[in-house]
Amino acid sequence: MTQQLQAKYRHDYQAPEFSITDIDLTFVLDTEKTRVTAVSQVQRQGSHRSPLRLDGEDLTLIELQVDGKAWQDYALELGALVINNLPDRFTLTVINEISPASNTALEGLYQSGDALCTQCEAEGFRHITWYLDRPDVLARFTTKIIADKAAYPFLLSNGNRVDQGELDGGRHWVQWQDPFPKPCYLFALVAGDFDVLSDSFTTRSGREVALELYVDRGNLDRADWAMTSLKNSMKWDETRFGLEYDLDIYMIVAVDFFNMGAMENKGLNVFNSKYVLARAETATDKDYLNIERVIGHEYFHNWTGNRVTCRDWFQLSLKEGLTVFRDQEFSSDLGSRAVNRISNVRTMRGMQFAEDASPMAHPIRPEKVVEMNNFYTLTVYEKGAEVIRMLHTLLGEANFQKGMLLYFERHDGSAATCDDFVQAMEDASNIDLSHFRRWYSQSGTPVVTVHDDYNPETEEYRLTIKQHTPPTADQQDKQPLHIPFDIELYDGEGQVIPLQHNGHPVHHVLNVTQAEQTFVFDNVYFQPVPSLLREFSAPVKLEYKWSDSQLTFLMRHARNDFSRWDAAQSLLANVIKLNVARHQQGQPLSVPQHIADAFRAVLLDEKIDPALAAEIMTLPSQNEMAELFATIDPGAIAAVHESLTRVLANELADELLAVYNAMALKQYRVDHADIGKRALRNVCLHYLAFGEPELAEKLVTAQYHADNMTDSLAALSAAVAAQLPCRDRLLAEYDEKWHKDGLVMDKWFILQATSPADGALKQVRALLNHRSFSMGNPNRIRSLIGAFVSGNPAAFHAQDGSGYQFLVEMLTELNSRNPQVASRLIEPLIRFKRYDDSRQGLMRSALEQLQGLENLSRDLSEKIDKALA
Repeated sequence: MTQQLQAKYRHDYQAPEFSITDIDLTFVLDTEKTRVTAVSQVQRQGSHRSPLRLDGEDLTLIELQVDGKAWQDYALELGALVINNLPDRFTLTVINEISPASNTALEGLYQSGDALCTQCEAEGFRHITWYLDRPDVLARFTTKIIADKAAYPFLLSNGNRVDQGELDGGRHWVQWQDPFPKPCYLFALVAGDFDVLSDSFTTRSGREVALELYVDRGNLDRADWAMTSLKNSMKWDETRFGLEYDLDIYMIVAVDFFNMGAMENKGLNVFNSKYVLARAETATDKDYLNIERVIGHEYFHNWTGNRVTCRDWFQLSLKEGLTVFRDQEFSSDLGSRAVNRISNVRTMRGMQFAEDASPMAHPIRPEKVVEMNNFYTLTVYEKGAEVIRMLHTLLGEANFQKGMLLYFERHDGSAATCDDFVQAMEDASNIDLSHFRRWYSQSGTPVVTVHDDYNPETEEYRLTIKQHTPPTADQQDKQPLHIPFDIELYDGEGQVIPLQHNGHPVHHVLNVTQAEQTFVFDNVYFQPVPSLLREFSAPVKLEYKWSDSQLTFLMRHARNDFSRWDAAQSLLANVIKLNVARHQQGQPLSVPQHIADAFRAVLLDEKIDPALAAEIMTLPSQNEMAELFATIDPGAIAAVHESLTRVLANELADELLAVYNAMALKQYRVDHADIGKRALRNVCLHYLAFGEPELAEKLVTAQYHADNMTDSLAALSAAVAAQLPCRDRLLAEYDEKWHKDGLVMDKWFILQATSPADGALKQVRALLNHRSFSMGNPNRIRSLIGAFVSGNPAAFHAQDGSGYQFLVEMLTELNSRNPQVASRLIEPLIRFKRYDDSRQGLMRSALEQLQGLENLSRDLSEKIDKALA
């Protein structure tokens, strides 16, 4: 049985009854029994006489003092320490003990390898000491850490290092002081033995900031790129946003055991080592770009998240959506804007749209929360970023930057809300955003249907746009949203037709605010081919009946690179929908010749950016394909995906081989032009693996032995996808070479878990006992179990239900070991209503099995209850 879950509602928010202005923490570290002394300066807010309720879990209370005297008037409740009859202003001392070694949930203070580290967002600080664990209580933190010097030569915390010394018995201590008030979720502590990469950065005002990057011993040669990315981030934030770093030191620590990607704790970022460590032999181009993006993201939080934080957790998108937008812009300014935009949109269409259609659907600012960890979602982060991007589209860069300045002017050093942010944008730009605010409170994916009509005699073109948001699990009634809808019209020669009405120019971003609107354009001298929703100007599903010839035309002529890719996606969507229906009726695949010709034209286009060509040539993933259907048929989708790959491989064999050879590079460099060439070359290799068997075997085997992981992994991936004879030999060779390196083995586990071969589940089960796998490490779990359930839909959704039963077994173990990881793995199972009756029954049964677990975690319970409701 599980405890009764209590929902919290946004509208019930009340300001804290007590404030804490300063807290002095002393840690005497020990893996089994760490002693924490917290001395807080507390002040009652208002004239109430309520007791002080402090949050705390898994803590052993040793002593409680008020103003230096023992205090007995308290009660320990489930998850709380309640202290009665307190004065209005006092010094509170709490001494407690915790056990980092037994903390498998990786919240609070826990052991990662031989090091100790913390993760406090969202509500982890209550696992360290009793405290007001809420984001609107901001205090100045001073932290003293005492530990054995041999085991923990480095003792790190937030802020600036202010003092240190030696103690008897081989121990030492370091004291840190953070001058900026912060909520406790931004507290961090790390103790361990590391290799350190040191550097510095001079801010635009001339201050020198020490930069320190801590990695496990032996990994120093994989830290340079992360340091380069950090310095690029600091420079970019000054140049684009005018924001300068504010402490004397900035530290990043890479740890192996981490539930998230990284954490922006003030001045001391704790990172999953996956987003720090890279060298050519161990990391792919994608890894390098992800490191750059995540380093940027956490650094940008220093202002959008730390200096201005969230009033409550319902406002999470205030910091996350805004900071994802900032990291997307950073990646786009440094690299290929088109490729970054395509990557963001693939995530939205393949994953976030599915979340919107699931039992966990919620607005980017949720109205109610049971378990806060469940709201670190694609909706809050990625859709949240799309909402910020729409604001940027509506206001323009200059007004957006004015809004950012006003936002910091009003809220620096405080806890703000999403409404505060939009108000700053509105006030700075004088643009009415009252209708736009609905994006914050309405869940679901709007469907935008477009009809057009052209009159050649009057040269008038009419565009009728309808919007409709289907009901979601959390909201039945939907209102029209303010949708910025970016368009362009082309004549038969590929020239842009100027937009005008009654002789006046019309902006290319249309303001769609009603359920149905018609836009009329004059002097349209030729029946136009419309390019619609350019740059994915709003997170919506677009319905418009393009002909294949129009889409082929846009692939060739659209000025906007994103639109060229999007036209190719729409062309493929038509073929996919047709062929899934044919497969279900037992008919063979049918791909019209003009489809292959359209993709041939991309390969033969000498002017196209190779990175863009690679994106256009990459088929939608099976998860992206699934979003084209109301009822998902995983087997049919997988079959069509493979057949389409084989048809294009055979039709374009000569062109693919020619481009593959033309894109060869003499050496490996992390350079955006080279990354684009490697991407196109490796897409070609993927297709070639499905073509002539002898050639495929030869090309793949030769490339596998390249001097860089990007090319080696691409070859191995092609061998696994096409099930080439060399596959098992190359997998074994990789295993033998890299089995001691968990991060490199994660790539290997993902390939095995997503293999289209029969018996994928049997292989995954066998790999649970592999020498490199551990159920204690979230990265390993995600790369094997997570990749199977989310990235191999045909195998996971096997008709006998074996995939569902496997997931039940894994979640049963993780429920008590690491509920956060379990909660992320369950997502494909709770979306059972998207499947046929037989699969629905099996998935429902699996969920009911989990619902009956003793001590079911809040993380899992909330999702299961919503799914079965």
